[in-house]
Amino acid sequence: MVKKDKDASTQERILLAAKKVFVGKGMAGARMQDIADEAGINKALLHYYFKNKEQLFEKIFQEAATLLFPKLNIIFDSDLPLFEKIEKFAEEYITVMMLNPFLPLFVLNEITRDPNNFVKKIWTGDKPHPQKLMQQIDKEVKKGTIKKISAVQLLMNLTAMIIFPFVARPMYQLTIGINEKEFRAIMEERKTLVPKFIIDSIRK
Repeated sequence: MVKKDKDASTQERILLAAKKVFVGKGMAGARMQDIADEAGINKALLHYYFKNKEQLFEKIFQEAATLLFPKLNIIFDSDLPLFEKIEKFAEEYITVMMLNPFLPLFVLNEITRDPNNFVKKIWTGDKPHPQKLMQQIDKEVKKGTIKKISAVQLLMNLTAMIIFPFVARPMYQLTIGINEKEFRAIMEERKTLVPKFIIDSIRK
């Protein structure tokens, strides 16, 4: 029991260190030695738990997915009004991404590099199922309560406005001079700005 607790504690320390290194150096720039140093352990012990940084990322991604996807599915499957669903979706998505801001860029790189293998390896367990939300959008369009827009386009607009700033964060920091604290403040603000923009664009 003591060994299991120690293993869990060490693994958690490694994951926290990996997140910090990935945020600071990006996935490409991160080295296993950097992660070991940040965790305060030697490289051999790090390799005992994780053989490479890709395996570390997979673990972090799965933890984030376990945190995010069930929350999104609760929103999707609820009987909440459409506008309230949009607001809650943006808040939950941005909250989880702020805990793992390097994830969107890494996912984009991996999907571009090897989409089939990435999906098989990463997308396990509870996946998002927005079908009920999309049906709700179509119904609101037919009732005339919102402007005519396809459910797919609305969902793409919403997710793009949330995810793209995380992908483009290094560019913003370089060209506009935004530091990490300022970026986090901006993303907190987007929890209300993004849904307002989307809702205002479809409201009749």
